[in-house]
Amino acid sequence: MRIASFDPAIDFFFIAGPCLVEGEEMMRRTAGELAELAARYAVPLVLKGSYRKANRTSVHSVSSIGDERALEILAATGAEFGLPTITDIHVPEDAARASAYVDVLQIPAFLFRQTELLQAAAMTGRAVNIKKGQFAAPDDMRHAVEKVRAAGNESVMVCERGTTFGYHDLVVDMRGLIVMRDCSAPVVYDATHSLQMPSAGATSGGRPEYILPLARAAVAVGVNGVFFETHPDPARALSDAATQLPLERAGQFMRSCLETDRLRRELEGDGNLR
Repeated sequence: MRIASFDPAIDFFFIAGPCLVEGEEMMRRTAGELAELAARYAVPLVLKGSYRKANRTSVHSVSSIGDERALEILAATGAEFGLPTITDIHVPEDAARASAYVDVLQIPAFLFRQTELLQAAAMTGRAVNIKKGQFAAPDDMRHAVEKVRAAGNESVMVCERGTTFGYHDLVVDMRGLIVMRDCSAPVVYDATHSLQMPSAGATSGGRPEYILPLARAAVAVGVNGVFFETHPDPARALSDAATQLPLERAGQFMRSCLETDRLRRELEGDGNLR
């Protein structure tokens, strides 16, 4: 299953998993729970895990357990539980390496303008998820999408993850979700990174209490998918401990998003929210 096969007009999907691939046991536990929830709710889900974090706040933060090991764990876990997989890449050389293991390549927000990175991702033939830069306007995303398509790849998504709001804070402008539809690409809302407090000390902080309310708001506006990071024990996570959703709450979160999406579709079908 590939994101490229989804019909944005009718499908709704999740991208979910831990921020960083920390080890086989944690990935299997997370993937197993997410696969069970995806089957229960009959919704497509892409398993997320970064094999390397290249933008850590502190030099002392963990960036990887080892690139090859992490990619192998992610690929094996996805295959075991029947889930497609997604990971971040940071330089053009990463594209070919990661695409041998995953179904979707993700472009981090700080790098969404990097032409060679976008082209390299596109030329792998894998689907590409482009995070919107925290410093960028929603309509800027059309240029990133064009770079992927010009390289011969139509399987591209755009993802909202908040906009810089003063120092150490982000805000989500829900109007941007509508503006990004003009890219003629599926629009994804990142429910956890949007609530980060970047570089608030040696690590990024966050406001996880707003994860569900803002996700509901984004789904009510109308998105094709919701991205969220989840971990069995967020407080002990090696990355983004402040914003990852506890795995035990993933089911409630997904159910609420799906119910909101169903209601939005019903109201739009009745002509009440045009």
